[in-house]
Amino acid sequence: MSDDSADGTEAVVLDVLRHGRSGDDRAAFRRGQVGFAVGTEEFELYEFLMADDSDVSIGDRVRVAPDADADLDRVSTVTYDDLSGGAQSELEYVVEELVEANPEPFLDFYNEAGAVSLRLHQLNLLPGIGDTLRDKILDERKRGPFESFADLADRVDGLHDPKEIIVERVLKELKGEDVKYHAFTPSDRGE
Repeated sequence: MSDDSADGTEAVVLDVLRHGRSGDDRAAFRRGQVGFAVGTEEFELYEFLMADDSDVSIGDRVRVAPDADADLDRVSTVTYDDLSGGAQSELEYVVEELVEANPEPFLDFYNEAGAVSLRLHQLNLLPGIGDTLRDKILDERKRGPFESFADLADRVDGLHDPKEIIVERVLKELKGEDVKYHAFTPSDRGE
C-alpha cells in the first residue's frame, strides 16, 4: 500500500494548535501554528508548522510529500506519543473513515495474507483472530475472494466486524503497543 500518487502523499489533519505547542518556552507571538496529520494510505503520522495566515482545519486533507502544500512548512514524521491529546483522540475516527473509504487494501489482506513464519500467520496478527477463526477465513477464501467487509462477516462464522478488527490493528501499530510485525503501517516507526 503506497500513498504516493502523482499529487504526492496525502494526509488528514488530526489537530491544529493555533498557538503552538504548550511546552514551547518562546513568547506566544513567536510560536508557529502546529498541525498533526495521518497519511491516508500508509497511516504515517506527521507534524508540520503552518503559515500564520493558514486556514487548515481538523479533517482537511493536505499534501505532505514530496512537496507539501503551500500552507505547510517543515513537515516531519512523528510517533503516536508526539501527537497532541486532541490528535490522539481524533486518530481512531479518522483511521476508521479511511478504512471505510478505501476497503480494497484491507480486503486484499484478508484474501491474500500468508504465513509470517512456520508458527505465525498474518491473519493471527489481527486482534481476536486465533487459529480457529484464521482457519475459517482461509477455508472460506478458497471458495472465492471476499468482496466486502459485509461479505466477509457473512461468510465467516464468528467474525463479527472485520473492518473494526483492521482499525484496531492499525491503531495498535501506530501506538507501538508491543508490535513486532507491521501489516498496515511503516515498520521503521520509532526506530
